Amino acid sequence: MRRADPPLARHPGIRVRSGDARAGRGLRIAVVAARFNARITDRLLAGALGRLEQSGVRGQDTVLVVVPGAFELPFAARRLAGSGRHDAVLCLGAVIRGGTPHFDFVAGEAARGIAAASEATGVPVLFGVLTTNTLRQALDRSGGRFGNRGADAADAAVEMARLARSLPRGRRR
Repeated sequence: MRRADPPLARHPGIRVRSGDARAGRGLRIAVVAARFNARITDRLLAGALGRLEQSGVRGQDTVLVVVPGAFELPFAARRLAGSGRHDAVLCLGAVIRGGTPHFDFVAGEAARGIAAASEATGVPVLFGVLTTNTLRQALDRSGGRFGNRGADAADAAVEMARLARSLPRGRRR
């Protein structure tokens, strides 16, 4: 059976722009990491910093800010994105479900706030927050059998920063 072309490939008149995940040279990236669940976030952070370095982002062009937990990520992300000093902001954290609804509030507000920071500033703000049901799932996704989502988020940060540089800026309302 023949695989169908992806929908965009069927429209030759459409120009698709995409970033290059290996083109970190010259980019300034801020990383905001939550201290809570440090066993996981330290692994995400190591993966992200290693991947940024591999992609060509210089150490002196990377800023690291540590906040208490995932709920505080949006505040720092918005300040960093709004400063005009960073091409992208990468948020890292881990929220692991417990026996109370606390998980839903923290995970939901972190996601909402991170998206709002990007929308408000026009700077890519990446969601590198694990939201898992168990510690085992978090370990598997922070350098275990399913890779390192911190490294994946760093790839996305570089790609989105390059993409943002290539797109025209809209007028603020």
